[in-house]
Amino acid sequence: MAERMVGKQAPRFEMEAVMPNKEFGKVNLEEIMKEDKWTVLFFYPMDFTFVCPTEITAMSDRYDEFEDLDAEVIGVSTDTIHTHKAWINTSREDNGLGELQYPLAADHNHAVSKDYGVLIEEEGVALRGLFIINPEGELQYQTVFHNNIGRDVDETLRVLQALQTGGLCPANWKPGQETL
Repeated sequence: MAERMVGKQAPRFEMEAVMPNKEFGKVNLEEIMKEDKWTVLFFYPMDFTFVCPTEITAMSDRYDEFEDLDAEVIGVSTDTIHTHKAWINTSREDNGLGELQYPLAADHNHAVSKDYGVLIEEEGVALRGLFIINPEGELQYQTVFHNNIGRDVDETLRVLQALQTGGLCPANWKPGQETL
């Protein structure tokens, strides 16, 4: 049986990544926490697919809104940093990513995907998992769903803002509305 993760400390990670400047670097949850920032960590199945670029570029196009909420965004797949870089260097018109505003991390040993419970072991790819981690390292939100469906950036931003209120947010709560 799966173990509950929400409300517990998020699994720590350090992964190689292609940074927004297209150079290789590392992403590390502890470092983001030291900066007192929220982390929006999302997993996708693989590079050079069809649904994935639509959501990766949608998150990038709205990155300033995440930044305004003191949140770091990290995309993760089980592909290598070299495959990530090739995809970033491919234009959006050619099913590539073009410029990205946040890092794409490589979980090529599948350790982080496994820690977060999104690895499809027999395929070696991740499900579409989205995790929001507060600056203290507590996992406060998770959603995992079928790989045929892309995420909704509006909903991700809404949930992040709801969590940041620290209050009780009723169904259909929108930023600016009162909490309970």
